[in-house]
Amino acid sequence: MLRDWLEHNQIGLYFVAVAIAAAAGLTSEDMADLAAMAITPAIAVLMYAMFMQIPFLELQQAFANRRFVGALLLANFVLVPLLVWLLTLPLSTNKALLVGALLVLLTPCIDYVVVFTHLGKGDSRLVLAATPLLLLLQLLMLPVYLKLMLGTQVDTVIAIRPFAEAFLLLIVAPLGLSVATELSARRSAAVRIWSAGWAWLPVPAMAVVLVTVIGSQIAAVAQQLEVLAPLLPVYAAFMLLAPALGAFSARLFRLAAPAARAVAFSTSTRNSLVVLPLALALPEPISGLAAAAVITQTLVELVGELIYLRAIPALVRGI
Repeated sequence: MLRDWLEHNQIGLYFVAVAIAAAAGLTSEDMADLAAMAITPAIAVLMYAMFMQIPFLELQQAFANRRFVGALLLANFVLVPLLVWLLTLPLSTNKALLVGALLVLLTPCIDYVVVFTHLGKGDSRLVLAATPLLLLLQLLMLPVYLKLMLGTQVDTVIAIRPFAEAFLLLIVAPLGLSVATELSARRSAAVRIWSAGWAWLPVPAMAVVLVTVIGSQIAAVAQQLEVLAPLLPVYAAFMLLAPALGAFSARLFRLAAPAARAVAFSTSTRNSLVVLPLALALPEPISGLAAAAVITQTLVELVGELIYLRAIPALVRGI
């Protein structure tokens, strides 16, 4: 009952969490400091909770609908990177803004995109089945994209050790634990009970992450609005064009409307909460501003998702 209620009301809960966190972060420096300390463990718990819902041992199911997978991969890993490269060219004079924007715009969402796809009349089951594939590919491709788009700057902008540590702690470790849990659950009733207990945690964990992330960073965003202003047209253009790329890719693969909407939501929704620790792990001169760039995208995207709930079904109606 609790799980059903949480899943049914999660969008409202997320916006309440953002509002509370923003108010607290803007009025209390102590709250911002505490929230900053909680970001890493909160995201690690969220990632484990999310990964626990994904049947990694049944990854072949992600390839069952080959046309959908083809459209999804073309949109997310060819068309969107080209769009991001073009949109971020004006940011080349500010390394911190550029890196922050690249980190967040190049990585497709693997969590609440499923919810928004469902609410937007898309086939959320297809998105969920493809989540492991999206995750694995973005982990492999992100360093490649950064190298291509930053060129020789990549070695001076990104310090490998802290970046790798954040990556291992927040993505690889929860992923490995979730796969180990899935394997153990096949042989142990106790582990199956453990897994069932985690089934209702993704929504609360997401709300907690939003509180820690927004609460810790909102003051920095507010104080640097003038510096962050060049990001707004970039994010707005992405919000406008990304669904069209998804719809275009879906049309090429002749997808039915629900599957096409799923592709459009996937291309439009980014992995901001997961890449934030990677931004915070950047060298000190740029980490703060890069993290603020990621949070700015989150705030823009949350508003954009509400628009997408009506716009994307209309966009792909005729596909």
